[in-house]
Formats: sequence, structure tokens, C-alpha cells
Amino acid sequence: MDYDYSKLRGRIRERFGTQDNFAKAMEMSFSTLSLKLNNKAEWTQDEMRRACRLLEINENNIITYFFTHEV
Repeated sequence: MDYDYSKLRGRIRERFGTQDNFAKAMEMSFSTLSLKLNNKAEWTQDEMRRACRLLEINENNIITYFFTHEV
């Protein structure tokens, strides 16, 4: 089952303007980020923690951003 990253994409736009800027902050390539946001690659726990820190997401809300299933 795929995950819905629309809320995460919105937060990325709010904080970084573009996915490319966010990918650079995450120290990953744009193509790697794209694979993750399109359910072609999985997020590691460390990547999720780093993304939460960069995007100022409380880790208590990680489920909302990383584990919401697509309908």
C-alpha cells in the first residue's frame, strides 16, 4: 500500500520553496527525494527524523506526514 505524502509536500513548499532546496538540505539528490515522495523508495528512520527537524514538524506528528495511506 502506498503512502500519501501531500501534507509533507505542502510543508516542504512552505519551508523550502522547492523540493530541490529541501533535497539539498536533506543531503540527498533530487531524484532520491522524488523516488521517496512517489512511493518508489522507502524513507529510513534517520531520514524521517532529519526531515522533521528541517521542516519543524513535531515528531509526535510523524504519522500524519509519513504514514497516511493513499485512498
